[in-house]
Amino acid sequence: MTFADDVRSAFRRGETDEVVRLCRTALAESRATEVEALYGLSRAALRSGDLAGATALARQSLEAAQRAGDRALEERPRHVLAAVARLSGDLAGARELYLDSIRLNEELGHAETVLTERHNLAFCDLRLGHLDAARELFAANRAEAERNGWASFLPFAAIADACLAAAEGDHARAARLIAAADAAFAAHGQVPDPDDAAELDLARAEAAAALGEAAYAETYARAGGQSPARSVSEGDSP
Repeated sequence: MTFADDVRSAFRRGETDEVVRLCRTALAESRATEVEALYGLSRAALRSGDLAGATALARQSLEAAQRAGDRALEERPRHVLAAVARLSGDLAGARELYLDSIRLNEELGHAETVLTERHNLAFCDLRLGHLDAARELFAANRAEAERNGWASFLPFAAIADACLAAAEGDHARAARLIAAADAAFAAHGQVPDPDDAAELDLARAEAAAALGEAAYAETYARAGGQSPARSVSEGDSP
């Protein structure tokens, strides 16, 4: 039976409470689907480089979440809006949006999402020139992921370490960690999120420019067989 059949049958049986339950459940599910669909479209726009489109869709997703009155539905579109600000170069604005997202996820009890937003926050610090703050937060994030067994975060930790090494001018280490990050994502059958991909591409370009294309390729290739988990959790070796 369809949803319409269920509602009509319950109504004809005189089960008013069941009619109300069915309809309220359907409305909640449809609102959640609307939020998720708009969020998915905003991420697709972000990956294609359409920052304006990603912003518009994320705002529509956020508005739908707010209409639904469910704070949990606001979390993903707020994440995209922060990522758009970061990719557009508004690092100070992105930093504030990530802090807002962290507070929301703490309120919701989403510990793993708090970790990933702190990862993004640390990149804002890195690009704002606050290397000590970024270094400390990257290390704390990696330690928390290892402590809780959140293996899915390890590829992102490798990106963080590679970008930090490049920012510090240790481009040979950056090349090794870029190889570890690439291997970690391949092992998970995934690719980096658009903002992380942009960070990794920047580190890759900086390392290749500093070492020279041939030396970079050789260093990268030598590191290619290293275990991604080991490279992140124990530190890479020369």
